[in-house]
Amino acid sequence: MSSPLQITPHPYRPTPLSAFARLRRRPGAVLLDSGRPEAPAGRYDILSSDPLAVLEVDEAGRVDGVPELRDLSPFAAQQALLERLPATGPLPVSELPFLGGLIGYWSYDLGYQLEPVGQRARRAVALPASRVGLYDWALIQDHQRGEAWLVATPERRRQALEWLNAAPAAENDCHLTAPFAAELDRDAYLDRFEAVQRYIRAGDCYQVNLAQRFSAPYEGDLWAAYRRLRAATPTPFASFMTWPSAQGEQAILSLSPERFLACRDGQVETRPIKGTRPRGDTPGSDARLAAELEGSLKDRAENVMIVDLLRNDLGRSCRPGTVRVPQLCGLESYTNVHHLVSVVTGTLADGRTPLELLAGAFPGGSITGAPKVRAMQIIDELEPSRRSVYCGSLGYMDTRGHMDTSIAIRTAVADGGRLHLWGGGGLVADSEGEAEYQETWDKIRHLMSALST
Repeated sequence: MSSPLQITPHPYRPTPLSAFARLRRRPGAVLLDSGRPEAPAGRYDILSSDPLAVLEVDEAGRVDGVPELRDLSPFAAQQALLERLPATGPLPVSELPFLGGLIGYWSYDLGYQLEPVGQRARRAVALPASRVGLYDWALIQDHQRGEAWLVATPERRRQALEWLNAAPAAENDCHLTAPFAAELDRDAYLDRFEAVQRYIRAGDCYQVNLAQRFSAPYEGDLWAAYRRLRAATPTPFASFMTWPSAQGEQAILSLSPERFLACRDGQVETRPIKGTRPRGDTPGSDARLAAELEGSLKDRAENVMIVDLLRNDLGRSCRPGTVRVPQLCGLESYTNVHHLVSVVTGTLADGRTPLELLAGAFPGGSITGAPKVRAMQIIDELEPSRRSVYCGSLGYMDTRGHMDTSIAIRTAVADGGRLHLWGGGGLVADSEGEAEYQETWDKIRHLMSALST
């Protein structure tokens, strides 16, 4: 058994940027960034690096990185990796969210291993289907209390302090070498919109989340790009991860406003977003747009459909009778958009793990449609390329059973010298094609603008 885990005070900063600038070149450096801590779900930043092991899952569901776990399914291998965290004696009693465990991502494409989706869409982005590291230390900032803490054994604490006190890595600019180009033009999107409408009229589905991908070549330092994105669109579930690969640097720059699944002391929460309006140019127009969204029967119906889907998904892993909806279609406003957000809660069933909860509800219903499997099959048919990390999840899995994950929307993915962005929205029977096409742009226009400066 190694030395006991300790929680020691650390200088607090209003943002984690200066601390992560010192870590970001270290192996496996990860930042879970509550870039908008005043939001209902925002509170903690979690920073770490130098994982004890890294587990990757490829597009076929094969596990790599820890040889003895290769024969396990992706989520079983991740659970086994989590259980390998070195024992440090009794863990300190703490309300901090993370005392060691897994940090990483689960891409939308991992859903191909969980549901009978199909194989029509091409794989245009080469990131693994999932990549998680096993971390035995973390710097955690609590924005509610204005405090920061270093979580580590004494030996690891000495190393972490050296890394956190080192000079920040030099930062270079990041710029696009050509503008973002859409994979689908307007007419191609509208053709797919009409195909969705035909499926809805035929009774195949009630709602389908249709997205389009935008890509641009870039040069330079992706950390500079993330800082610009964060300044333009602060959100409570932001994240930055980067690592080398055979294709060159790969990275995730996520500015998500949406929680997927959180679990703490057996209490489960999901916060689906459905219903969007852009922010207005004046206070009056902004208020009108917010009121229009709150009063929209279409957007509320779309939200309620997904709430029903998520109630069913949570019911797979929660105790019978515990799934509740304490908030239905509440208004939340962000830098570039207004959203309708609902809250669904439950209590994890005895013997169930948070990873089983994640697998049972993956990918999130708010970004598939309903019913989920048929909607995913239609997405695979109509979207030309797979979604990669977009609409997957990023987050942590703590050794005590605490978990928090986002829905990876408003997310840029770097691969092979190119940046990829996606914009999408839920289509229902009374959706209008032109409005939905415009919404795909509205949701990521601020990101494109920040990356283009």
